Amino acid sequence: MNRDALTAQLMDPSSGTASGTDCRRYGFELPARVECVARARTLTGERLGSWGIGGDVRDTALLIVSELVTNAVVHTGGALVACELLIHAQHLRITVQDQGAAPTGPHVCRVSDEERGRGLLLVEAVSSAWGTHAASAGAGRVVWAELPRTARPC
Repeated sequence: MNRDALTAQLMDPSSGTASGTDCRRYGFELPARVECVARARTLTGERLGSWGIGGDVRDTALLIVSELVTNAVVHTGGALVACELLIHAQHLRITVQDQGAAPTGPHVCRVSDEERGRGLLLVEAVSSAWGTHAASAGAGRVVWAELPRTARPC
């Protein structure tokens, strides 16, 4: 598979963003290895900083990236993981794509004594919306989460 294949699919301009909207988009690919999760957080943090996104929104985005990339690495057999950040006036969308997942795809685990499987439950709790779907081309899953661009008032 082409090294840019996953990112190209995520960053396809026809992938649902309305034309004429003010948005910023950034994507990257990393090897699907546990030690690359920290790199995903670093790349995300640097980009959000350059966009002026900080505080709770930045911290929550880093948590989401960490959980989604970890899930893609641990629960799939692919060689690459792609991540995209898409910022609109009202929200930040984080999308992670892997190269293959279990037939049922990712799911939220609600069993409290399980040692693993709480990552998507955490993503669900901290995001305003999230979801998953099959990749548009080839094998793999896309998992996305959104959060408001500004922190919610207490």
